[in-house]
Amino acid sequence: MKNIFLSLMIFVVMSLLHTQFTESAVKLLKLPGGSFGMYSIFILIMCSIITGIGLVTVIIFKRSYGSILKIAILFEIIYLFFILISGNNPFLYFSDSTNENLLMIMMYGISGLVFLLMFFTHLFYMKIISSKNKNLS
Repeated sequence: MKNIFLSLMIFVVMSLLHTQFTESAVKLLKLPGGSFGMYSIFILIMCSIITGIGLVTVIIFKRSYGSILKIAILFEIIYLFFILISGNNPFLYFSDSTNENLLMIMMYGISGLVFLLMFFTHLFYMKIISSKNKNLS
């Protein structure tokens, strides 16, 4: 049961990070509000679907997803798959360099940034756990 709550927490945090970074990228690029104003809401809805798929996967394979890093990898794989099938082409920027196409590249970069944050969270969590185990011994 702890595994399911941990994975739910990780999925929610990663969903909110993706949404917030996407909102910041849209504001940074000064994209028009009509076309891209709801883009972060679309990402939040997509991440909610990914959270559902990820939770079902964690429930089915309980023993395989015991660490923050494995759960984050699962989320990012599903996220990148969803971005890929949604038609997000990062190479389009090189033929037509507009801010809209730069956002497509930034979506992949945001994915890497969120994964990096979760990796450091995993390292920090493991350090805390190992120090607790040393104190108990």
